Amino acid sequence: MSRAAVVYNPIKVTDLPALRTRVEKFMSEQGWQPPLWLETTEEDPGVGMCRQAVDDGCDVVFVCGGDGTVMAAATALAGQPVPLAILPAGTGNLLARNLDLPINDEAQCLRIGVSGRTRAIDVAAVEDRKFVVMAGLGFDAAVMRDAPEGLKKKVGWPAYVVSATKHLRGRGIRVTITVDDGAPLHRRVRTVVVGNVGKLQGNIPLLPDAQPDDGVLDVVVIAIRNVLDWARVAGRVVRRADVPDRRMERFTGKHVLIECSHTQPRQLDGDVIESSRTMDIQIEPGALKVRVARVAGRAG
Repeated sequence: MSRAAVVYNPIKVTDLPALRTRVEKFMSEQGWQPPLWLETTEEDPGVGMCRQAVDDGCDVVFVCGGDGTVMAAATALAGQPVPLAILPAGTGNLLARNLDLPINDEAQCLRIGVSGRTRAIDVAAVEDRKFVVMAGLGFDAAVMRDAPEGLKKKVGWPAYVVSATKHLRGRGIRVTITVDDGAPLHRRVRTVVVGNVGKLQGNIPLLPDAQPDDGVLDVVVIAIRNVLDWARVAGRVVRRADVPDRRMERFTGKHVLIECSHTQPRQLDGDVIESSRTMDIQIEPGALKVRVARVAGRAG
């Protein structure tokens, strides 16, 4: 009999007994063994738990948490034969959204996990960490860092809008960006975002050409001087306007090195990591197996 593991974040799962009852009932109906339940901790957001699931011979690893839990699972499961399945429970759920998973339909996500299509997607590596959505340095990481926790729990992603307003008038930073073997690019920017997928909350296409399995990273460099510039860039993103603009440049490559004039906040998949003057990112094509719907919006 097949067996799944459920790696869950206890902060994101509000009623664990009810979740266990639903998941175990579903697995029994599918002829699967009772799942292995593994709780993340403050010290380990899921890497060790996912590795344990692989070692214990589980056939699929369900991740029930936010984007940070999914990122930890990607770090553990990259290069492994065991696929990742997502039970969305966080604020952003950006990988699930970009893969067109039914984030508000738990039963459908369970069906996709046990009988959906296995899709090999890219992951990106920063030092000893991996991410599957986006990494950012500068403004966007500061927004993630300063979003009020209480507000995030109450209203979700709009809490980041509140945080963003505090940083709109910040100073630019000098960066040197090297993409693959190209010549270094010297810019004064507010933020640099490197993505494996392209859509933010609300399906906003920050990186409209990004695909999770195209073998390249998509880079957007935003150089903003004032609030009016922010409005113009926001309009361009929403309209998907692809016109030359000094305020926003896009690049693609397999290796992206960002070097800053001074230490900056950094984030991976919405989780703030230690600040640094550099971010060195490399793509690992097709390294992560993920369960997705066989037909868009439907499993089976």
